[in-house]
Amino acid sequence: MAVKKKTRSSVSGNKSLQSVDDAIATLANAAATTSKAVIDITKNKKKLLTESKRLAKKLATLMKKKKAAKATLNKDSSATNRKALKTIEKDISVNKKEAAKITAEKSVAIAELSALKVVSKRATVYAKALASADKALNKPKRKRRKKKRAAKVSS
Repeated sequence: MAVKKKTRSSVSGNKSLQSVDDAIATLANAAATTSKAVIDITKNKKKLLTESKRLAKKLATLMKKKKAAKATLNKDSSATNRKALKTIEKDISVNKKEAAKITAEKSVAIAELSALKVVSKRATVYAKALASADKALNKPKRKRRKKKRAAKVSS
């Protein structure tokens, strides 16, 4: 089987200019999108942090209640005291399950946020560099005066 040789295709100026403009627009779009994503994930992370703090406080109060309920159960082992201790233990287990879910979500959000921050930083720096390069390239040419020739002094 004969293999066709690849022929060089000529690139027109308009096509190359359009492809460069498209690449710049794509980079600017990526920078904007990643910065928005960083903002959204940061908000979500803050919500998860406040929720985990709330659950930690709740767990601390439930542990104090459990300690007090055990003390009252040791003094008087009635059915109401046993029931109170059981409900507190159930609340603690529910709280721990919620805290585990939030901890998992928080760790995922933190990992994603750190990766997005790196990408966002790179994209914005590249976009700024391209903008400054465009500005430098689009400056009009300065017209320079020709130097006057020094007149020869005849002696």
